Amino acid sequence: MSSTITRLSAALADRYVIERELGAGGMATVYLAHDVRHDRKVALKVLRPELSAILGAGRFLAEIKTTANLQHPHILSLFDSGEADGTVFYVMPYVEGESLRDRLTREKQLPVEEAVRIAREVADALDYAHAHGVVHRDIKPENILLHGGHAQVADFGIALAASRSDTGSRMTETGMSLGTPHYMSPEQAMGEREITAKSDVYALGCVLYEMLLGEPPFTGPTAQSIVAKVMTEVPRPITIHRRSVPPHVEGAVLGALEKLPADRFSSAAEFAAALADSGTTARRLVAASDAGGRGSALRYSRGRVLAAGLALLAAGGAIGWAATRRPALDQPVGRFVISTGADAPLAAGFGGTNVALSADGQTLVFRARTGSGQLYLRRMGDLVPTLLREASTDLSGIAIAPDGRSVIASSSRGVQRLPVDGGTPTTVTVQGFSALTWISWFAARPMVTPLSSGVLAWLNEDGSLETVARPDTARGERALYAFGQLPGGRLMVIVTSQPNPSGPLLAIDPRDGRRDTILPAAVVWAGYDHGALAWVVPDGTLLAARFDAGRAALTSAPVTLARNIQIAVGWPPQVTMSRAGSIVYVPSQSLDLVVVDRSGRYRDVAGVQHRYHSPRFSPDGRSVAVDFTHQSSRDVWRLELRDSTLRRVTFEADGHDPVWLPGGDQILFASGRRGIVGIWRRNADGSGEAESVLTQAGGITALAVARDGGIIAQTSAGNASWDIVAVPAVGDRRPRVLHGSPFDEWYPALSPDGRWLAYVTSESGRYEVYVRPYPGPGASTLVSQQGGSEPVWSRRGDELFYRAETDAGPQLIAARLQPGTVARVVSRTPLFATTDYEAAAPHANYDVSADGQFLMVRMGRQSEMVLLQTWTGLLRDAAPAAR
Repeated sequence: MSSTITRLSAALADRYVIERELGAGGMATVYLAHDVRHDRKVALKVLRPELSAILGAGRFLAEIKTTANLQHPHILSLFDSGEADGTVFYVMPYVEGESLRDRLTREKQLPVEEAVRIAREVADALDYAHAHGVVHRDIKPENILLHGGHAQVADFGIALAASRSDTGSRMTETGMSLGTPHYMSPEQAMGEREITAKSDVYALGCVLYEMLLGEPPFTGPTAQSIVAKVMTEVPRPITIHRRSVPPHVEGAVLGALEKLPADRFSSAAEFAAALADSGTTARRLVAASDAGGRGSALRYSRGRVLAAGLALLAAGGAIGWAATRRPALDQPVGRFVISTGADAPLAAGFGGTNVALSADGQTLVFRARTGSGQLYLRRMGDLVPTLLREASTDLSGIAIAPDGRSVIASSSRGVQRLPVDGGTPTTVTVQGFSALTWISWFAARPMVTPLSSGVLAWLNEDGSLETVARPDTARGERALYAFGQLPGGRLMVIVTSQPNPSGPLLAIDPRDGRRDTILPAAVVWAGYDHGALAWVVPDGTLLAARFDAGRAALTSAPVTLARNIQIAVGWPPQVTMSRAGSIVYVPSQSLDLVVVDRSGRYRDVAGVQHRYHSPRFSPDGRSVAVDFTHQSSRDVWRLELRDSTLRRVTFEADGHDPVWLPGGDQILFASGRRGIVGIWRRNADGSGEAESVLTQAGGITALAVARDGGIIAQTSAGNASWDIVAVPAVGDRRPRVLHGSPFDEWYPALSPDGRWLAYVTSESGRYEVYVRPYPGPGASTLVSQQGGSEPVWSRRGDELFYRAETDAGPQLIAARLQPGTVARVVSRTPLFATTDYEAAAPHANYDVSADGQFLMVRMGRQSEMVLLQTWTGLLRDAAPAAR
């Protein structure tokens, strides 16, 4: 025995005789001991000394006693606990059997009925504990003991006690964490402060999944890789790997594994009931899991393009059938993966929607992330896509004509019309406007939203615009975006005060301007199909409900069709719908945080994938502030470059767009409170409380800090367009407009010496990069050519980097400047292709180090889309809408 155990044995000699070690875990070592007073065998667990020191023995023991009163046939009781000779211990019954881990190691998979029975017994134990206010937090096969074939859950309360102890947040100092990556819920993996009973339900779902298939839902070589999968991937379907598993059991397991706690079972008891019930509840869960891309979903790898095509053709003529028959609520749902082909990865969502489906659902057009952004056409009867044409360098926002014969797309030169049969393209010059933010096609002509006015207008053949509706700027409305027509001619329109389509969904009558609210909360896309409405919310979730178009009202509760649809921050989601009811969407993907040199060589600096956004080097270059989206929330994190560790900085569930203050000890960030985005400040190590710096109607976001501490910010307060403002460091903090016009001014970047302000404006009809003296006055200098965005200064201030579309495709450009009374551009040098690096608005999505390295967000080569057919069938069992 070790000296520690020798001393402990001596201290406990009158109570317990330690016989031998049974095993060791991450938190404790367990010994077989003899209970002298009661003449029985017990399991004596000794907390690791370093963990005991970090947590504080007194508080730990006080908290663990809360579990002593848990008396349940499937819970291993707590007999005793205490501290002896500086060592913390607790005592539990000794079970002469084996753990579930031992059983799985030996047999790999369990009989279905036995696996379900064990899971229900554990669920019964969990439900009892939850009713007494105790969440286990570490459900895994090692903590489930089998005695006479029945389950007993061990270690109730140790993770709870650790988390509640005086210094529980210092767990990472010991190299340990609360929970095991394979079984951690997403919220636990992300370090959420409040862990609920639904986290235990998730973990039990993982355990049952492993009992059925032989391995947990997510595996990987490192804890980081497992957590990344927990956050971003969906589990493999169960029944296609083990057909003996009943559908209702699969539906229950996948329901327990939902990413969002709100989408899981409300209790462990409900999970147990679903495992035993093959009726309505289970059917609804199967439908929901199918909608999330699980269950009976057909998935194909990139290397199985031929098999995917054959499956589409073999689906009973489903595509043509969907185009000719009216969808009904009792029709089967079809879900298929569509490959774009290895040579045509999808373009990112930046700049507009890059997928379009024809009215009959037979033709799909998408923009590829290759060269200049070619357009590809995929007919559903074909196995591979074909090149439609080389796209112009600034093409965005595509739509297919109702007759399917041509494609239209927005560009700086107007609207391009591209014949599907390969004929000569034509360009319609839009009168009065040369750039559009949104383009769609209803009835016989396109509908557009010019970026300069935000109006909704029909586009005529001669390029003239016929206004349909205008944003109410007095109410803070910036733009209107139309997504479809309802029976009777009314339009589905998103009304937004942001530069991207995100806001309430309305029904607007183009004849008299009448407005009816369909959905008051934020929506980023919507589609209508024969009595059903589908829509996407800002976190990328696709929802649907039965819908009365006449009353513009939902008639059922929403059902989830899919999650994690790709949305580049500041731009619309990558989803499209045919009039025949088919939906095609692009799944979101996790991103890598990388450093890129001037030649384009890159290296990963984080070691784990997340939805990274707006990375910024600290003033000393040792750390990075970055935000990323988790489920339906966003928060700022700090990455230490020396060891790639991540630490949460904000806890508001809406912290984003970080900006370092000059000293490096505090960070400004944007956060929405009560529907208004404002500027907040917090210590860079995450300590203390967040402090409000400035909040105003219309919202305001800090994007740079001047030498005197003043803030350069972005706001749309009181205008339909975006303006750049300066917020004084002291005194009256009312923002002063630095650059404002009827057009958009955004992407402000202040030079290191504080003398020059770079920004982007749409005053010429397309976005271009300019430089002007700061704080002014002085003339502006055009820096970019043929469009540009996301300016970032070098640390010396002699170069200005920006993104631009070139004949060779999207590039990062280095513009060398010569200052004077007016800045002069000496040279423009393309550095490397930015095809694989995610952009953003209204600020840059990259930063530059002192030695000229670029911190960027790298995307994978997305080459798959998902086709969802007859999705209205998922609404059959939807509950009636709440009244």
